[in-house]
Amino acid sequence: MAYFRIFTVLIFFLISGEYSIFSQEKSFTKEINTSEPKTKIDQRKLTDKNKQLLELEKSTTKKIVSLFIILVIMVLVLFYFVYENNKLKQKNKRKEIRQKIQLGIINASIDAQENERKKIAAFLHDNINSLLSSVGLHLNAFSVQNNIQSEELLKAKSILEDAHDRLRDMSHELIPALLVRFGLIHALEDLCEKNSNSNLYFEFSNSIAPEVRYSEKIEMKIYFIVAELFNNIIKHSGANKAQISLSENQNLLIIIIHDNGKGFKAEKLKDVEGFGLNRIRARIKKYKGNISITSKFNEGTSIKIKIPVTH
Repeated sequence: MAYFRIFTVLIFFLISGEYSIFSQEKSFTKEINTSEPKTKIDQRKLTDKNKQLLELEKSTTKKIVSLFIILVIMVLVLFYFVYENNKLKQKNKRKEIRQKIQLGIINASIDAQENERKKIAAFLHDNINSLLSSVGLHLNAFSVQNNIQSEELLKAKSILEDAHDRLRDMSHELIPALLVRFGLIHALEDLCEKNSNSNLYFEFSNSIAPEVRYSEKIEMKIYFIVAELFNNIIKHSGANKAQISLSENQNLLIIIIHDNGKGFKAEKLKDVEGFGLNRIRARIKKYKGNISITSKFNEGTSIKIKIPVTH
């Protein structure tokens, strides 16, 4: 729109210039026509004026040609800018489409993984663990009824108990029982305790009522996002202290994770995208949230996540 306004103004000035030239020529011609030659001196003056008129006509023609050329150049420049602008818009549109496709692929992959995780956890907990528990009960009943206390039987019981515990731990890692039963707040607090050790301490801060529950999908997504970010802190930050704080404001869940590690330079943010951040961004964007990362070299990293939630 701005291009057409500029173009209109320029055309107005060009037309005004041409009009002034024609006005000048017209008044000069009128002056010649109205004067009547009476003497030889007047005839000479008239001849001089005719010469001046011819020169003025030539000058006017040159100016008109020049103005026409300028006008053509201006039109070409205008069309060039319009073409480049449309080209840039199409490029940005293609880029947005590619990003949407990539986000769709990432989210589809994540959803499939989480569904499989859920199925496997349920299968391990509800089927395999139940079968192992049943075998253990039968062995105990058999040993009591027959008063058998053999070493082999005791080893078999021990192996069954160990297998039962390992499968239970595996199913809890796939889908934490605390998350399913008591909700996100308790599960994240437990995650901080599990990841804390003598080298790195995770501090938990929360201003949300512990009994608050969100939708199952949102809770699972947020839990695994935080777990992945904790894993990055443990592996890459070199920190000895990290903190997660939870708050809620107008149905917006706000999660802030900060560590006092080595951090990284702002221009190297693309280098750390390989730490699962592209997957995290895709998951957050799917739920219309946003994530911001600020980091300073040798001063730590802060990650702020905002996700719309409903109770």
